[in-house]
Amino acid sequence: MVEYTPEGKGRDARRMTESQLAEAFAGGSILESTALAYDRERQLVFELAGRPARMPHDECAAGAAEGAVRDVALLTRVGRPTCFRVTALPEDAGGAYLLSRRLAQEACQREYLDALLPGELVKCVVTHLENFGAFCDVGCGISALLPIDCMSVSRIQSPADRVGVGQALTCAVKSRDDKGRLVLTLRELLGTWQENADRFHAGETVVGLVRSVESYGVFIELAPNLAGLAERCDGLRPGQPVSVFIKSILPEKMKIKLVIVNRELAGPLFFAPRYFITEGRLERWVYSTPGSKKRIETDFGPAAL
Repeated sequence: MVEYTPEGKGRDARRMTESQLAEAFAGGSILESTALAYDRERQLVFELAGRPARMPHDECAAGAAEGAVRDVALLTRVGRPTCFRVTALPEDAGGAYLLSRRLAQEACQREYLDALLPGELVKCVVTHLENFGAFCDVGCGISALLPIDCMSVSRIQSPADRVGVGQALTCAVKSRDDKGRLVLTLRELLGTWQENADRFHAGETVVGLVRSVESYGVFIELAPNLAGLAERCDGLRPGQPVSVFIKSILPEKMKIKLVIVNRELAGPLFFAPRYFITEGRLERWVYSTPGSKKRIETDFGPAAL
């Protein structure tokens, strides 16, 4: 079975021998190597087993032949891992391998991505950030959007508050957009209110991140899916690390009362995702506690597509 992985996570062809490359060609394997140049003939240039390898413009990406992919998206592959299938072997000592990223992407889309259902988990890598979310490589350089409001239950001002370029993530399929592209979600994998609250106890002093400053208090994140409220304190800014005393934890109200102890902490603070779900398929996820009047939940199902 072919494994479709984000670029940079696939089978590295840089040290493969000619016989191994010939075997990959015969079997239609998906490989990857670093693109060394984008030449004047609009080809990506590689070197495999001591020989030149070329990827013609129309083979650099699905949609390139139709003009759906801009040249800037192709030339920025230079210096980066790029996936492909070998489509031709060198005919003689002066010949070159011919490669196709398009074929790899079309196979990934057809055999893997098109078959994914809402709630299924996917491995991906963050490729770039926008104000509204993060674009992630879900296989062979194919992008899916992780919207900012799907990154955590705890509110953030920027995707950079939660994820970074190059970061490997596990996400769930939320839906598809009007073009059939995947839309991802992360928050359902980061634990319910109770699962996160169980990591903390009243009477402890812990480090948190200021997420918002309101007239009635300051919301401080203790984990990506958990925040508490402290009394208003002038001069605080979103993203600022502080230490807080946990005054009380109230599951029936999904509230944590905090007291700010120290606001002069050195250096930035970043909470990496802590996964409570790592396998299987989600059908319904409920963040709220049983006794809470506030309901936060996600229903995954075929209708979401």
